[in-house]
Amino acid sequence: MYFAALLARTEDGWEASDTELDDVETLSDLTDLAREAASDEDTVLVFIEQEDAWFGVVRVDGEEDPRIYVSDGSAAARSAYGEILLTDELLGREPGTDDDGDDLDALDLDGTEDGEPGSAGDDADLDADEAVPSGPLGDFEILADLGVDEKDLLALDSGDALGEIADVLGAAEVLETVR
Repeated sequence: MYFAALLARTEDGWEASDTELDDVETLSDLTDLAREAASDEDTVLVFIEQEDAWFGVVRVDGEEDPRIYVSDGSAAARSAYGEILLTDELLGREPGTDDDGDDLDALDLDGTEDGEPGSAGDDADLDADEAVPSGPLGDFEILADLGVDEKDLLALDSGDALGEIADVLGAAEVLETVR
């Protein structure tokens, strides 16, 4: 079960909206969706979670590149919505490399992958999933200026992490209205 919501900061506080990700296929699509929810150049947070497995936060500030945090990369890699967040940059890959296992050495996983090319079909997807490190990935300071520093972010349990983040932001009530 997935949950996705947009939190847009306005002059009057945070506004939340439930969002469908059915038409979102790329990070660019997700970023555009967030920018549409913004008032002026205000901050928009996209919250995505898969029940007790992982959560992700995408922060969009005006026209700046989106900032991303994912609580568990390997769990997100097994999710259609998680794959949207796992960009080459986030994974330490050269942009444009294939996800078929050919570029696993670029990840420098200390011998956890042997870099053999993946085979076609489902096996290629499995190899790509294995290439994604488990544990947190991305910008650990994504919410620091909003009151959730790196230590606090890394300590969050996937169970109700988004609720805890919203609580610190003062947006718990508005987030609950869209849950």
